[in-house]
Amino acid sequence: MLAPRGVKVVQTVQRAYQYAYLLLAVIPAIGQLRWGWIPRLKQEHLKPVLEQWGLAINVWDGAGVHRGRSLSELAGSRILQPAYSPELNPAERVFEEVRRAIEGKVYPSLEHKRLAAEEFLTQLAADPTRVKRLCFWPWIQEALCVTSS
Repeated sequence: MLAPRGVKVVQTVQRAYQYAYLLLAVIPAIGQLRWGWIPRLKQEHLKPVLEQWGLAINVWDGAGVHRGRSLSELAGSRILQPAYSPELNPAERVFEEVRRAIEGKVYPSLEHKRLAAEEFLTQLAADPTRVKRLCFWPWIQEALCVTSS
């Protein structure tokens, strides 16, 4: 938080060490979202959700969990992004919006914070036009036109 020099900033802080991981997929061409929660960011937790979703293309950053053998066995194409380039992944724009909606508040529990994220994602998913505005960038549109020709 920024404040003028000499002004004391008072803000509520919450420290807790509980985790849940939001797994998020975006289908930019139709403005559709899919999401789920996993207890650990490990392949054995990711793979069943991704198999259930049956996505044609999975776009991943270079994290070790995304490069493993078990995920390479999934149906569909897998695109690994260059290092340090989250701006290329449409899902990152949705994550930014989720953070904007839920961060900076103190929640009674991790479950309450998860429910706040769920509520925001449900509202966003109900507005495919907004999702497309966030994620269906011109270079993705061009790439889809090239592959469908």
